[in-house]
Amino acid sequence: MKVLFATYPMAFHTPGGGEVQLLAYKKHLPAFGIDVSLFDPWNPRFLEHDIVHFYSCVGGSSHFCAFVKQLGLPLVVSSSLWITEQTKDQYPLSEIRAQLSLADRVITNSNMECETLAKVLELPREKFVTVYNGVEEDFFLPADPNLFRDQFGIKGRFVLNVGNIEPRKNQLRLAEAMKAFPYVQLILIGHARTPEYLQQVLQTGGKQVSYLGPLDHNSPLLRSAYSACDVFALPSTLETPGLAALEAGAQGASLVLTSEGSATEYFEKNAIFIDPLSSESIRQGIDRVLTEDPGARNHNLAKKFAWSNTVRNLVDTYQAMSAIV
Repeated sequence: MKVLFATYPMAFHTPGGGEVQLLAYKKHLPAFGIDVSLFDPWNPRFLEHDIVHFYSCVGGSSHFCAFVKQLGLPLVVSSSLWITEQTKDQYPLSEIRAQLSLADRVITNSNMECETLAKVLELPREKFVTVYNGVEEDFFLPADPNLFRDQFGIKGRFVLNVGNIEPRKNQLRLAEAMKAFPYVQLILIGHARTPEYLQQVLQTGGKQVSYLGPLDHNSPLLRSAYSACDVFALPSTLETPGLAALEAGAQGASLVLTSEGSATEYFEKNAIFIDPLSSESIRQGIDRVLTEDPGARNHNLAKKFAWSNTVRNLVDTYQAMSAIV
């Protein structure tokens, strides 16, 4: 079976979880007999493929998806989208509904996302399929915490945040919450998707905040950072559920995560969940790990979240679509 992967043109300018997911699928699907090609606008080759899989619901994506359907090809769309009744007015709902209506199947990151999108967009529930986010096997191997500390000269306790620097990731409230712990450093790793927002975060945090830029996703330094941190904090305004949280959990980090989105479906009792709109809630979560609850450290993130396992449901979806066509 041949599957063509596509996404919006700017996606890999500042790659995030969705782009990591796309490349992880491309890496692991061949083991199941799925031949994956990346879309090349100069040489599209649509009709050489059995299925087209489009990633994201960024504005304008419906045009690409509509063209795929005009060609008569089966279409899969990965949504990675968290919309609720309370937040739906913040999104171009009609455009998103139009795009997902075109899809033969919509791949979500959780059952919660399936249920929420089907309800809010008024689309059939059977259109949506859960394929859990995953982690590369290397993240389950013990990492030397001193590798990261020695590389960047970090000696004391620190809270780690890994993700694109942008309002949705909520680093500004995290920096505000960290003022309650002046003896603990806040370390940020990721692309500055919104440079002016990064400046706000650095101005608010002062010397307590260190921004290290992005690290290569395959770098041993990233695994070492997860292993070395006292707290991994991902207080985003929404997550589905956040690949960095899964990676940190695989390394045994103590997790303080947003309650908005589907992180609760993945981590259940293995993380502390906070209200992302409250600096005080974020502070309380961090304080609980630092002073009250060392048992929150998650040493046993289930290996069911290894990509080699989670991708099986995507394979089943492709095969079911191929049988129908």
